Amino acid sequence: MRPIRLPEPPTQTMGVPEIFAAGAYSVIRRAVVIGNGYPGSENQCVGLVRALGLSDKHVLYRVTRPRGGINEWLHWLPVSVHKKLEYVIRQICGYSRLLSAARGEKPVCHPLENGGNVGLSSVLEADVRQIVTMARETYEKDGPLLVVASGRDTISIASSIKRLASDNVFVVQIQHPRVHLNRFDLVITPRHDYYPLTPEGQEKIPQFLRRWITPCEPPDGHVVLTTGALHQIDSAALRSAASAWHEEFAPLPKPLVVVNVGGPTGCCRYGSDLAKQLTAHLLNVLVSCGSIRISFSMRTPEKVSKIIIKELGNNPKVHIWDGEEPNPHLGHLAWADAFVVTADSISLISEACSTGKPVYVVGAERCTWKFTDFHKSLRERGVVRPFTGSEDMSDSWSYPPLNDTAEAASRVHEALAERGWKLRP
Repeated sequence: MRPIRLPEPPTQTMGVPEIFAAGAYSVIRRAVVIGNGYPGSENQCVGLVRALGLSDKHVLYRVTRPRGGINEWLHWLPVSVHKKLEYVIRQICGYSRLLSAARGEKPVCHPLENGGNVGLSSVLEADVRQIVTMARETYEKDGPLLVVASGRDTISIASSIKRLASDNVFVVQIQHPRVHLNRFDLVITPRHDYYPLTPEGQEKIPQFLRRWITPCEPPDGHVVLTTGALHQIDSAALRSAASAWHEEFAPLPKPLVVVNVGGPTGCCRYGSDLAKQLTAHLLNVLVSCGSIRISFSMRTPEKVSKIIIKELGNNPKVHIWDGEEPNPHLGHLAWADAFVVTADSISLISEACSTGKPVYVVGAERCTWKFTDFHKSLRERGVVRPFTGSEDMSDSWSYPPLNDTAEAASRVHEALAERGWKLRP
């Protein structure tokens, strides 16, 4: 796959190269992001790169899991297994085409959801050898390479890069990789990923299953624990969004309440019941709201969105985003006076909590496993409150904003310094 290159600043043509001017340090001036095609995962990588000052100097590679056909049945398999499966399918299909041609039959193509044919021909995949070769051959000129990856399908790619080019790269894996942590230079993961090691978690896991439940070991010195998910929201991003969306949001009656609706997950199951609960609570607090803006995510079930649209779509105080671009999400974060978020989305809650504004969570009582631990930690810190429908939305309250991305970036700086490296000023 050819990497997607983002705009780069003008290159330095005069003076001593920064890598040599840094003395005993080697200077990291570029990064590689390895994503899995899911915005929630890739947003964390780009957010960390942005916080490290490399937003204008990074390359995005992607490992895309195939869809359609037999791949839909075997979605739980690693991508590497799909590759082998693709090879077998191609061999069989090639032999079948030869037989069909000999019989004068017309070959049949089986379309997939993504518009390709059976197999992996349309998958964009990061190339370990290409990245390793680039890191080695450009090391003396451009310095070390920072590699940031997130998601299950990126684990083998990132760990292979670390193994093959350990002297030339610094590898950061976001989210718990479910393998030995020494395969990476740094692992950044939420505290709730270690919920299975807590007394509450162990009570829910039968003894004979514990050896297969990850993580199997407590965090060591090169594990960074965060409260929520990393993201790209900081004061600069909010100021820019406030300016860009001023014309649309400034005239709205206050307080402006933004409602973000996600979708059920394995640890937070719900359906039309939560939609009815949410709409009832919103109708109760409507009198204390100046205006309400509602957004659905790609995961929101149609039965949930239909109920909310039916109950609130015609209310003059309520505006429901229709999904058409431009996406008002950043404008919502900048201009909202308060947020109501469904409990299933750790990313949306983390972004809202980074603003320091009131955040109300609906549906947390329906969550289980590590999601329970996540919501408990936020409530104990006074960052979120349950949405009951009895709130006066004009009452404001605040808290120290979640600052996970900046804190994780600081730990990256420390880890690099221990190795004798540093990021460009």
